[in-house]
Amino acid sequence: MHTVLDTPVQYLKGIGPKRAKAFARAGINTVEDLLYYFPRRYVDRTQFSQIADLKEGDTQTIRAKVLSRSFRQSFYRRPFSVMEITVGDESGKINCVWFNQPYLKEYFPVGEELVLYGKVERYLDRLQMSVPEFEIVASDEPESLSIGRIVPVYTLPEGITQRTLRQLIKQVLDEQLPRIHDALPYGIRTRHNLLNLAKSILNIHFPEDLELQKQAYTRLAFEEFFIFQLPLILRKLQKKEKRGIAHRVEGDLIDNFLSGLSFKLTAAQAKVLLEIKSDMVKPQPMQRLLQGDVGSGKTVVAMAAAMMAIQGGYQAAFMAPTEILAKQHYGKISSELGVGSSEQGRIKIGLLTSGLNKKEKDKIYQESKDGKIDLVIGTHALLEENVGFKNLGLVVIDEQHKFGVGQRALLPKKGLSPDILIMTATPIPRTLAITLYGDLDISVINELPPGRLPIETLHFAQGNKKAAYAIARDNLKQGGQVYII
Repeated sequence: MHTVLDTPVQYLKGIGPKRAKAFARAGINTVEDLLYYFPRRYVDRTQFSQIADLKEGDTQTIRAKVLSRSFRQSFYRRPFSVMEITVGDESGKINCVWFNQPYLKEYFPVGEELVLYGKVERYLDRLQMSVPEFEIVASDEPESLSIGRIVPVYTLPEGITQRTLRQLIKQVLDEQLPRIHDALPYGIRTRHNLLNLAKSILNIHFPEDLELQKQAYTRLAFEEFFIFQLPLILRKLQKKEKRGIAHRVEGDLIDNFLSGLSFKLTAAQAKVLLEIKSDMVKPQPMQRLLQGDVGSGKTVVAMAAAMMAIQGGYQAAFMAPTEILAKQHYGKISSELGVGSSEQGRIKIGLLTSGLNKKEKDKIYQESKDGKIDLVIGTHALLEENVGFKNLGLVVIDEQHKFGVGQRALLPKKGLSPDILIMTATPIPRTLAITLYGDLDISVINELPPGRLPIETLHFAQGNKKAAYAIARDNLKQGGQVYII
């Protein structure tokens, strides 16, 4: 349904088709676009500085009259121009200069009153403002939008002045604010102490004070994230309604695995494992993001989840972004389980990477399809069409951000709504994680195992690799580990 907010800006007073093209290049096509074209910063013009009080290095706003003007072309650099004016107030005078802006020679008649904003610098033992922002004080302006208030500063469409844009936005605000529909329900605004939409838009453009500007910004940011989250939450609810696998999370296999570990799970690992158990026992597919620093023990938690799937007769797939990482996981998991892919009566694991020859790959393909392999660890090779599973019940994806969205979706499709556990070591603040992964539940391992030293990351330029190798040798001699990217 067409509304007034959908009206093209060219039909606003003072715009027309020619100016509308400049607005369109700035992304402003409709009245609504103009209302949401927010200032890039603000200048507090409730107080003006006296010229006599200006000091070198200050960035200040002054109000003064043009006393003299000059425009000249450089004899040394062409084309290059210098526009210089002297302005003064009752306390003194100062020079202002602009470089290579020839159109300014039509500006600044003597006697005209200006508002200037800029940094005060020293040149030839005198103070001046270099390339200050300026506005002409119009005596016929009924309500000043540029003086005596907190003034918005916009990124300007070509050929449009700050004064013109402010007047245009104020005109639209006066006409359209009563017609704006607030998408946030009253209950949500009250619960989070948010302004209504009309007051927010008014105070983001022409704030009564800086506190209201901050409240307006908070309200508009909240709405943007709220609307962004809605489809993610709906998608999450739709996934919850799908029929999945109710895994048997208690049993000898998981108990023996945990009791056989050479270390005790940290409190954070135990907490995360309980969250995963709670998901996997339900008949809906698990969709969980597991975040934790390198060395925090994410892999052990993922192995425990795999044991819970396997003890119920299901298979698990573990996908890593590189062949090196896949082999590391394979070696670590094999060591912890004390298993081999050929042992009978035990958990059978297989490694699938693009580096295997055809015979080795074909063997893994067949054993996976026949259900003879309980846990398949691999790289992107797991996504190949030849890879199938007899009864895939759990998918673990390590360093998920290194896979495309389409890639991440391919592996779960090789089973009937398997549980999904996504792991990342990338530090993600909780609010950002909810935004990016709004359709996932989030678990965080926020502590390192006892005795685990913090990992030091160093960056060396290619020409300084000898120093890098020297540090690597020293760490290796001391029994440490080094990972070179």
